[in-house]
Amino acid sequence: MGGVGDVVRDLPTALVDEGWQSTVVTPSYGMFHELPDANRVGSVEVVFRAASQSVDVFDVPGSEPEVRNIVFEHKLFSPHGRGQVYCGDEPERPYATDANKFAFFCASAAVWIDQLPDTPDIVHLHDWHAAFYYVLREYASGYERLRRIRTVFTIHNLSYQGIRPLSGDESSLESWFPGLRVTHSAIRDPYHGECINAMATAIRLADKISTVSPTYANEICEPSNDELGFIGGEGLEQELARARQSGRLTGILNGCSYKRTTGRRPGWQRILSLAADQVSAWAKATPSSPAHKIAKARLAALPNRRPKHILASIGRLVRQKVSLFLEELPDGRTALESILDDLGSDGVVIILGSGEPAYEQRLVEIAERAENLLFLCGYSEALAEPLYRTGSLFLMPSSFEPCGISQMLAMRAAQPCVVHAVGGLKDTVDDERTGFIFDGTTARDQAANFIASVQRALAVKVEDNDRWQRICIRAASARFSWAESARQTIEQLYDDA
Repeated sequence: MGGVGDVVRDLPTALVDEGWQSTVVTPSYGMFHELPDANRVGSVEVVFRAASQSVDVFDVPGSEPEVRNIVFEHKLFSPHGRGQVYCGDEPERPYATDANKFAFFCASAAVWIDQLPDTPDIVHLHDWHAAFYYVLREYASGYERLRRIRTVFTIHNLSYQGIRPLSGDESSLESWFPGLRVTHSAIRDPYHGECINAMATAIRLADKISTVSPTYANEICEPSNDELGFIGGEGLEQELARARQSGRLTGILNGCSYKRTTGRRPGWQRILSLAADQVSAWAKATPSSPAHKIAKARLAALPNRRPKHILASIGRLVRQKVSLFLEELPDGRTALESILDDLGSDGVVIILGSGEPAYEQRLVEIAERAENLLFLCGYSEALAEPLYRTGSLFLMPSSFEPCGISQMLAMRAAQPCVVHAVGGLKDTVDDERTGFIFDGTTARDQAANFIASVQRALAVKVEDNDRWQRICIRAASARFSWAESARQTIEQLYDDA
């Protein structure tokens, strides 16, 4: 589901358990209003691009009956088709389509909240997508009621900031809200004065700010340094450091659901069968994809017996998640190729994920050569869940990680993880007790230490089974509860004290 999705699904339920009433508000994306038992409860008239737009409001049942789910439906919430949450734009116009959509969503939310019969105690916004709400709350006329509501903001990933022009583009502040008078210093991007930075706006105007792990809250107060392989404040570190000094910034670790029982570990033949079915479905949809052709061939060639080691990695193929896999070492090999060579015929690496075409292509190239790499180019929950339960070792070498959920899911299934000592990974994995941690002062050092930690983990597994089993048991016993996240959210964000 992804970080924001996990939080807006699970945190409201935990807040209900703490005595709060929770309502989740999202766009419909052209599909949520069609869910079974969705009920249209009215509409709101929203002024956007100097025209009045009628937005339908639906009450949609969710997995937890105690939490109310409201979705807004309008054609502007699905500009590229039903169910498409994000829309890619050309590099010279980043966020253009998505910013249009989310600015309109924020305008709709502002009208809807302002018209509620009972004033909410808290409005809790998440990431740059919801940050345009602050512009309207602060500067639009007629919103005195909104300004009296305590409004807090959670940063899930600072690398995505929602930067758009102030004017001169159909996707710009002036285009969305013509005539709106704002204080430019409160909304401007720190490097591009002619642009609005949605993330920076929320940081400046929120009553309180949280990030999704304590370590990430500290990291983002320091400047990023690509040469040292450190991802920090991404240009907003000074704003965030001031927020921390004033007591407005805190780090609250996300939780993980432990309600489901994991059951027995799937057999190797079951994994191969699930993967083959999924790859066939993907290949039918995109028959020209070389990734699926290579995956089919690899599945046919893998041994029928379970390999000695199964190393798994599940996630989006973006720089944050993949760059250390592909970091080149002095011998010319990437870190992933080095791990594959070390495994030889004793193991297989299974990577499940899709994302940026350049990273998909690099993995296709390696998979074509490496007989012990199974690259499954796509995402399937039906395949991911068994992989968490069947792997020997989970690999998560993110260059940065605000919180991370994959390591928690792997640990829940008693699969130790190899993780980079950053953000939420550092906050959830205990070296050689519940998993294995690496660090390094440069990206190349980090890649080398990543390889060494994989070797260290497999050495324990091979040479000291009792110790390995204790690590697996402690990983499965670790608990990162939504109840604790909810309690900290109430104490550190919602309470006035």
